[in-house]
Amino acid sequence: MTPPPFASALADLPPVELAELIDRAALQSRVDRKYLVALDDLPGLLDRVAPYARVLDIDGTRTFRYESVYFDTPCLASYHCAAHRRRRRFKVRTRTYLDSAQCWLEVKLSGARGLVTKHRLPYRTEDRRTVRSGQDFVDEALGRGSIRPAPAGGHLEPVLVTGYRRTTLLLPATASRVTIDTDLHWRDDRHALGLPGVAVIETKTRSAACPVDRLLWQRGTRPARISKYATGLAALRPDLPDVPWRRTLRRHFRDATVSAAPAPAPTTTPRVTQETSCV
Repeated sequence: MTPPPFASALADLPPVELAELIDRAALQSRVDRKYLVALDDLPGLLDRVAPYARVLDIDGTRTFRYESVYFDTPCLASYHCAAHRRRRRFKVRTRTYLDSAQCWLEVKLSGARGLVTKHRLPYRTEDRRTVRSGQDFVDEALGRGSIRPAPAGGHLEPVLVTGYRRTTLLLPATASRVTIDTDLHWRDDRHALGLPGVAVIETKTRSAACPVDRLLWQRGTRPARISKYATGLAALRPDLPDVPWRRTLRRHFRDATVSAAPAPAPTTTPRVTQETSCV
């Protein structure tokens, strides 16, 4: 795998093993803040973060490839809940760790005060483009959030595939995690889109801001409204309502190129165990 452009800055950070990261900062219920930052700015940011952070390192690897398949009803109930800022929202997806061929089925619920709760189920990689074998798990998780999408639009089906490379930081003092996603791309059944030159930084905290939040605020970078599912689908389908992400789309996606969707990439041979319990 080609090293990211900020690899040298990552190399200077002390490592953290997966087990310790999970133990100290699993944060399945958390507050997420997302930022869009130019790739060229990452080395300087990582230099400033260095006193507070450790980087996930597995067998000498510090950046890992992800693929997510998002599911929605035929009338896009999940998307429209986000587009119209409903208080209770949900996402259903499979997440595959391409470097280890491990897969999870996930249900994310958004509730009051921006709190996000995630439910996860180990899943077979070959089933990652369907929820059929995990339907009972999905129904139970949605029931916990008092969400019933089926009457509003029927069964869940694959709508969007996203891919990216992720680096994960642990901030021990605040038990917070920070993820840095690069090489972002999306595809549906008709089109594909890439977002070069931009990283999505996400802080995951219990509630209060962490040092990375404050460093970004000091440089004038504020949280952005971006959802890998909803913003990506809005970029590919201009007919959909996009008010929550319109500023992000205009500012960061205007130079993105849309092309015909390529065939799905095959799952790679397992190599390392990735961050499968706390992302």
